[in-house]
Amino acid sequence: VPAVPVLFKQALENTDMEEGKSVSLRCELTKADATVVWKKGEATLQASAKYEMKQKGTVAELVIHNAEPEDA
Repeated sequence: VPAVPVLFKQALENTDMEEGKSVSLRCELTKADATVVWKKGEATLQASAKYEMKQKGTVAELVIHNAEPEDA
């Protein structure tokens, strides 16, 4: 039986950010607890004081703390 692919039920949307503040990016998937990898260009983001990754059920969220222009 082939695996059912995980798709975006709600894709990321462009979000305005205020420099120095936190910004939250979220998407919704068609499968709960699917493995999510956040990337900026080709670089994979890792959890740190700057990047906080959350996932609950089908919703995956990336919180960028102390946002800077380079985070665009």
